Amino acid sequence: MSKAVVLLSGGLDSTTALYLAKADGHEVHAISFDYGQRHKRELQSAHAVAEAVGVASHKVVSLNLGAWGGSSLTDMNMSVEDGDVDRTDIPLTYVPARNMVFLSVAASMAEALDAQHIYIGVSQVDYSGYVDCRKVFIDAMENAINLGTVMSAEQGRHITVHAPFINMTKADEIRLGEKLGVDFSLTWSCYRGGEQPCGTCDSCLLRAKAFKEAGVVDTSLYKRLY
Repeated sequence: MSKAVVLLSGGLDSTTALYLAKADGHEVHAISFDYGQRHKRELQSAHAVAEAVGVASHKVVSLNLGAWGGSSLTDMNMSVEDGDVDRTDIPLTYVPARNMVFLSVAASMAEALDAQHIYIGVSQVDYSGYVDCRKVFIDAMENAINLGTVMSAEQGRHITVHAPFINMTKADEIRLGEKLGVDFSLTWSCYRGGEQPCGTCDSCLLRAKAFKEAGVVDTSLYKRLY
């Protein structure tokens, strides 16, 4: 059986990507990151999702991206701004080069496991200003990974970076998740953390908008918001 490494944050996108990788017939290995983010609530969801899906392994990698700040998700002196579903500027929650770092680590894990597939749940349609969620970036990272791994450069075994939602709206992704049997109640989206989602950050607003557009009931803690 082929192997796949899936970047799993515990949110909607990564969880649906995990279910899809499993449906594609891969032996799934999940990787999550404790990168100095302001809360660990999303990692709790990642653990719950990995256990529910029954992955072959789930690694949590510690990276201190908060050491130099630059984002309201890693700098406790910055506040998470209220959301805007029509945002065109770069939000304060953008973590500098985060997906570049995450995909590089995932590539290392993939080569060690002899896995030729990496899944990441990004979209350039509902990307909320994050430049590292665009197809041009994903394609460039796939090229770099294959130039920089023995598995590909010397042995000719190409590593594919799958971004299955790259041209999908979040609503379309939720509809796909419904077909895959995704348990959305396990997922977490709120940037602020806490016992309950705030309902006002970018991620909360985008989630609410997507479920409404998809015509799907959100059975998670978010259901009280809409």
